[in-house]
Amino acid sequence: MRDRFNCYLKIPNSNGNNLAKFILRQFKLFIMVKKLKHLELLQNVIARMNSNSFLLKGWAVTIVSALFALSKKDTDSRLLIVAFISIVTFWILDSYFLSQERQYRELYDEVVKIEENLIDFSMNARGYDKGKNKWICSLFSTTLMIFYMFLILIVLIVKFLIN
Repeated sequence: MRDRFNCYLKIPNSNGNNLAKFILRQFKLFIMVKKLKHLELLQNVIARMNSNSFLLKGWAVTIVSALFALSKKDTDSRLLIVAFISIVTFWILDSYFLSQERQYRELYDEVVKIEENLIDFSMNARGYDKGKNKWICSLFSTTLMIFYMFLILIVLIVKFLIN
């Protein structure tokens, strides 16, 4: 029966020293897989936050464009105010996702540094909510400022062109 499992596990001869080395190597491999799985979970969260941010930018442009079309048809400048409010709302949501993404990136970096046997699969990134990872700092990040200020500028230009 042992020979049947040897072909799957590649267990060395029954020499005690070789068997101990094999078990130690398998244990290290298990621990390494555990760390890689934790890093994979964190990477999935980071990718999801990034995807949410991208979708918010797409929705912001779509809604602003739709409101432009409606305001041109009805010559109603109140729709441009709704466009402005929606831009600010999307900006706030986008900054939240950027803040979360930054926090999880720091947690990822921390997990990379710790020893494999200390992996606890913690997904709590609240301890990294400081400095540039704060929501308010993400609100004024360069990339978000350029994107949403550009949308606000377009709304203001269209508002003056309609009136």
